[in-house]
Amino acid sequence: MSPLKLFCFSVLLCFLGVATLAAQEKPYFVTYTQDLEEPGNLEIETKTAIARPDASNRFAATALEFEYGLRAWWTTELYLDGQTTAADSTIFTGFRIENRLRPLNSEHIINPVLYVEYENITGADKTIIEVVGHDGQSDLATPNAEARKEHQHEAELKLLLSSNLRHWNISENFIAEKKLRHAPWEFGYAIAAARPIRAAYGPRECTFCAERFILGVESYGGLGNTDSLTLHDTSHYVGPTAQWQLPGGIRLTFEPAFGLTDSSLNRLYRVGVAYEFEHFGRRFKKEAQ
Repeated sequence: MSPLKLFCFSVLLCFLGVATLAAQEKPYFVTYTQDLEEPGNLEIETKTAIARPDASNRFAATALEFEYGLRAWWTTELYLDGQTTAADSTIFTGFRIENRLRPLNSEHIINPVLYVEYENITGADKTIIEVVGHDGQSDLATPNAEARKEHQHEAELKLLLSSNLRHWNISENFIAEKKLRHAPWEFGYAIAAARPIRAAYGPRECTFCAERFILGVESYGGLGNTDSLTLHDTSHYVGPTAQWQLPGGIRLTFEPAFGLTDSSLNRLYRVGVAYEFEHFGRRFKKEAQ
């Protein structure tokens, strides 16, 4: 399966349903904000990363995300990861279970959120959901048949800090990840800022009005590990990001990211497609009765 076919298949997965978006999401792929899913709502989203490591084949990796609001202060997610590499193969690379907990319900200048994740993936995973430690493009160039033999059971912790200043959102994430064996903690970061082109003043049934577009910038990278907390031999990316929130519940996000170090990919293209099913939990309970 070619990268183009994988991307089209990912988009198709997200269009198998009907939904209504309740609020504007931020156009970030790696950085998390203080926003949690509304209780009982289910959001389905694909996040696809397309790139080509030096002297290797182009790949497209997709994370299919199911995000559910359990409580106003608790959101849980399931990720199913897969990738296809040109002139190689298409494989499933594992799953992730994520929980985000917001200790403070009211809005503050800085809003903290605690993030806990368990990963069960293989070395062939190329979704690049985060960058930690000494992750580099060489890790993405290993043939699938060899990389999938490496099984990674990892725990990941994040401190998410986010602020809404007038129409701007500014968010900072600090990441710590560890393989559940004898391995050092690996560290990383993600920083982003965004705002709508024009603030929304009320519901408008329009497709191309300025308040339906959100623009921003996102940067992320690795910070070494407990053996060597450093910027040396680490990957870092920065790029503009844009989101288009269409009428009828479709959300499209695009980000071209550019590598800043020799360890980084030269270019990394990200595409996201999402739906949100409002009151999904209530509908499920009714059907069960």
